[in-house]
Amino acid sequence: MSRCCSRVTALRPRCVAFCAQTVWVAALLLLLSLWSGVARSASVVLPDFTELVARQGAAVVNISTTQVRKPPARLPFQIPELDESDPMFDFFRKFIPRIPEAPGADPDNQSLGSGFIISADGYILTNAHVVEEAEEILVRLADKREFNAVVIGADARSDVALIRIEASDLPHVVLGDPDQLKVGEWVLAIGSPFGFEQSVTAGIVSAKGRSLPDENFVPFIQTDVAINPGNSGGPLFNLRGEVVGINSQIYSRTGGFMGLSFSIPIDVAMDVQNQLRTKGRVQRGRIGVSIQEITRDLADSFGLPRAAGALVSAVEPDSPAADGGIEQGDVIVRFNARAIESSADLPRIVAAVQPGSEVDVEIYRDGEARRLQITVGEWEDPEAEPLASSASSTGAAPNRLGLELALPTPVQRRERGIDHGLVVLRAQGAAARAEIVPGDVVLAMVVAGRQVQLARTEDFEGMVTTLEPGQQVTLLVQRGEISSYVSLRAAK
Repeated sequence: MSRCCSRVTALRPRCVAFCAQTVWVAALLLLLSLWSGVARSASVVLPDFTELVARQGAAVVNISTTQVRKPPARLPFQIPELDESDPMFDFFRKFIPRIPEAPGADPDNQSLGSGFIISADGYILTNAHVVEEAEEILVRLADKREFNAVVIGADARSDVALIRIEASDLPHVVLGDPDQLKVGEWVLAIGSPFGFEQSVTAGIVSAKGRSLPDENFVPFIQTDVAINPGNSGGPLFNLRGEVVGINSQIYSRTGGFMGLSFSIPIDVAMDVQNQLRTKGRVQRGRIGVSIQEITRDLADSFGLPRAAGALVSAVEPDSPAADGGIEQGDVIVRFNARAIESSADLPRIVAAVQPGSEVDVEIYRDGEARRLQITVGEWEDPEAEPLASSASSTGAAPNRLGLELALPTPVQRRERGIDHGLVVLRAQGAAARAEIVPGDVVLAMVVAGRQVQLARTEDFEGMVTTLEPGQQVTLLVQRGEISSYVSLRAAK
């Protein structure tokens, strides 16, 4: 018994060493097992975009346009060769009228962008800046088929354009709900950066509801998806393969991608395209107030429970806000049943309301909540202009003078100081040779010694149909602040 005990005692150090080694081996195996599990979990969490691209890529298109470069102005006669320090140089520069060159003076400018098909009958969404002033629009599908497109409508304020190609049974995207999109969620873009078609890039949603300078009607989706020139107008997909936005802008100091990309929420874009399709233009609400952000100090000063809402710093006289009882110093916290968290929320919420609608407005005044009713007015875009493009025309063929004209908008009438005249949408043939360009205003037509002011397109077309082949006519054309008579002959 003692020998056994002594033998066990003698073997104890070896047993302890063996046990320690066993523990370390077991621990190492456990760590390897855990690491393997983590690796397997990581591989499962990372998204696989291959199925999404295969399923939705066919609905993404490449858009190339031919745009007429705006030519430099020229003088109607040769200006003397003068040094810039000469006092007469300023005289010639300031006081001698300048006449723009014909559009054919410079080569056409090729532009590339992206878009996506939203219906099987050929309607395509893209950015307004992609098709702006386009003379021709060529759409190339993923299967390499090519179609000429026409612009149904474009809204520069939201940077959304609706174009169409003559085709049927086309693949089209599935639309998602941007409100369900979460910050940190994976998203994917398909487009044609620098002309490289069907390029796929991925990232996450960095933020929602971003306001950008001069773009206060769009609550942009911010992502870190790599977006470059040529991606404009392409779709932003969620992992379910639904389009949640249109890639529109990047923040860059170099012109290339720097990690900040901005997309137009698809619900905003679809509302714009619906109005463009049904009305030909986008109507937005306005109430006529100037607002500023509520800081913590301002919230305390105005007796607000928290720093949220839009502080009214001014109210336009005779505006919907003034008629509805809103006063300077009010804080708007809800508009049409929607909470105003930041002052940037109010313009886009108001703009989304159809003019003429009556809405409830909740305000804070003198530390107390109050409810008002306002009839929303219509916001008039001072920059609204029809696209000076054959692609954006009504679809009618130019007449025998090579002109397609349209009535000017109220904004154009006011800015150009005209009470009559017709805006040139398309100029070709005799009109192009006479240096008439889209955007000019034809004020009057001189036929057989009689000058007739133009107020309706029907009157103009009626006079053109009476012209004999080769007959000479003269048009009074306004471009900018300069009006001049232009002679041309009717086509044979």
